[in-house]
Amino acid sequence: MSQTMRTDERAGLAGLGRPVAGRKPAWPIGGFLRPLLMLGGVAVLAVGAAAAWLAGGRIVSIDDSFISVAKVVVATDVSGIVASVAVHEGQMVHKGDVLLRLDDRAFRIALDGARADLAQTALGIDAMKRDYRRLLHEVAARESQSQADEVNYGRYQKLVHGGAVTAAETDDAKYKLAMDRQSVEALRMQAQVQLARLSDNPDITAAQTPGYRQAQARVDEAQRQLDHTVLRAPFDGIVTQVDNVQPGMYLAAAAPAFALVSTEQVWATANPKETELTWVKQGDPVHVRVDTYPGLVFSGRVDSIAPASGSEFALLPAQNTSGNWVKVVQRIPLRVAIDRKPGSPALRAGMSVTVDIDTGHTRSLHDLF
Repeated sequence: MSQTMRTDERAGLAGLGRPVAGRKPAWPIGGFLRPLLMLGGVAVLAVGAAAAWLAGGRIVSIDDSFISVAKVVVATDVSGIVASVAVHEGQMVHKGDVLLRLDDRAFRIALDGARADLAQTALGIDAMKRDYRRLLHEVAARESQSQADEVNYGRYQKLVHGGAVTAAETDDAKYKLAMDRQSVEALRMQAQVQLARLSDNPDITAAQTPGYRQAQARVDEAQRQLDHTVLRAPFDGIVTQVDNVQPGMYLAAAAPAFALVSTEQVWATANPKETELTWVKQGDPVHVRVDTYPGLVFSGRVDSIAPASGSEFALLPAQNTSGNWVKVVQRIPLRVAIDRKPGSPALRAGMSVTVDIDTGHTRSLHDLF
């Protein structure tokens, strides 16, 4: 029986490749359908690639980017001994908070001396005004005396011919008159000199004179130096490298004390290739992804685009004096303003980020050809 079944199986298998009477044969795969499927697949891929190309080009992604913050090395413009340091490492401070104080005794002494000089200058100006008025009175008195001597001399000239007075007395009257006139002229010159010291204004106030303003400037400078013995934060931020300054050490003018890193003035600096800036413009919306915080996206906008490539600001430019220019793709620094919300994680200077700029540009076939 088993042999009969194997014989029937062979017969059935042999009949699979033969057409059955009354049934149409199946369409051959290797005939017309295979080229059609191949060409159709290529066409679908081409159309898909074209559609993807036309839909692309709107987003410019720049991974050569990092976080930048406003930072400053705080220092004083006066020299002195550090009296106290009011902050510690990593402390958050606000604009105007005290960072450190210098010993201000020498500066207070200098201020007191400048104020004393100012008061002495005011007294000197008042004395000059009084002396000018005194000289005017003396000029008036000498003029009266001169007029009296002139009258006497006239009388002597009439009497000397009659012998009532001698010629010597007449000469004495003449010389006295000349002396009085010289005295009046000398007093007038002294009065003019004193008036010149008062800027030709006898009613001038002390504050209007150059000498007083010079003394006032010395007071202001002494006050400024005293004020600068207290170092304050120029903006909100976090202090660092505080241990570089300790009480009792001498801090020279302009010597760096410690650093202050802003917590408010934060932005992303991107360095795109020049070929990626074709459609980028100021104000374009931006998505910023920080490597430290995977999955978190910060929104922002293009704040500014540098007017020159980074190599233009290099100490040694790429081009040489012979004029040879090697054409390489340049990078143009770009600044992205980041919109930060309350509770957002901290962004620290130097963090690596990826910047995606939405240029709003859509490609067309014209761009292809």
